[in-house]
Amino acid sequence: MHLTSERRLDGDLLEQDFTLDGVPGILWTPAEAAGPTPLILLGHPGGTASMYPRLLGRARSAAALGFSSATLELPGSGNRPRIPDIDAARIDLQKAVRAGEPVTASIVDRLVLPLLDQAIPELQAAIDALLALPGISGPVGYSGGVIAIGVRLAAVDPRIVAAGLFAGSFIPGATYDDARRLTIPIHVLLQWDDEFNDRQAALDLFDAFGSGEKTLQANLGGHRGVPAYAGADAARFFERHLR
Repeated sequence: MHLTSERRLDGDLLEQDFTLDGVPGILWTPAEAAGPTPLILLGHPGGTASMYPRLLGRARSAAALGFSSATLELPGSGNRPRIPDIDAARIDLQKAVRAGEPVTASIVDRLVLPLLDQAIPELQAAIDALLALPGISGPVGYSGGVIAIGVRLAAVDPRIVAAGLFAGSFIPGATYDDARRLTIPIHVLLQWDDEFNDRQAALDLFDAFGSGEKTLQANLGGHRGVPAYAGADAARFFERHLR
């Protein structure tokens, strides 16, 4: 891991840009932490520059609990090289949506599965590097979307001990198989009127989770209408499971 810049925000949060094997990321740590902290990986749909205000808000919430947080730029997003197969699938998806046609399982697989193949090893390498830092000790949680990435990562990496997931992205069939393998605590946020989400698919995925502790928080409103208290509930979830 190569740290490329560092700045202190409002006196209580340290923000560091880094690259890991050429992949850009951001690390946030409580500036006055008394000792090594747990870690939350912040998932997002791609483009850390456009997502930065929301990522920073989530990082501040994590730091208030004494947690560090980090995010990586997704493959094919931001300034990373494009992935032609994913771009082609995205065009087909947009055509289907504009025509009022269903988004087929084939389109979803072409859009998401190549992303999983590349993103999961990168996130595992990031966990390796971040846990090697003197100020971070674990345990590790995953928060946010793309939901298929969070589910796959939790299914294959035992260092993820809790996952707070946002049901706001397309779900390939393989993700249901991943979900059945999970035993860790799960908190799922669902916007009931999400214009980008198949509600029934999200409910079916929640039902598939093998976890003995799983919570579904459903709120009225669209994709960007998440109420403030939902974030507070997610914070309490991680406070219970990352201490």
